[in-house]
Amino acid sequence: MLTKKDSLLLKIVLFQPEIAQNMGAIVRLCACFGISLGVIEPCGFPFSSKALKRAMMDYGELNDVEKYINFQKYFDQKKVQNSESRMILLTTKGEESLWDFKFSACDHLFFGNEGHGVPNSVAIKSDAKVYIPMQGGGRSLNLSISAGIALGEATRQLEKFKF
Repeated sequence: MLTKKDSLLLKIVLFQPEIAQNMGAIVRLCACFGISLGVIEPCGFPFSSKALKRAMMDYGELNDVEKYINFQKYFDQKKVQNSESRMILLTTKGEESLWDFKFSACDHLFFGNEGHGVPNSVAIKSDAKVYIPMQGGGRSLNLSISAGIALGEATRQLEKFKF
């Protein structure tokens, strides 16, 4: 079972999100699960956006979101903060199913933007590329839904929540 200290190391990171409502929903998700959120800029909307605040409701604060001015700043800081953290890219081009992947307490669940995902220069720096199996054969899921599914599986595996 994870300690309180360990539980805070799991993180969601968004790469240049384009839709404020998705990020707002993910802020809520992170607040409810007690994990941190990082955002790599630029975003497709201002952080003061009404749509972002509406989707967040009263969950969390935008000041709690860790912002990075570009991918390299995120990547460099990740290595300095915790050498055990892995960048797990959730992508439709993944190599391993979410259900088969083994998560660790220090993982960063990394998501590309809604329109283009991540460039290859970012993808090649990931420690793993994971996909969410879709029995219906759809092309992709909504960003916030994908984040919720991935975070749910990671916390299930890590037994973060014992009731």
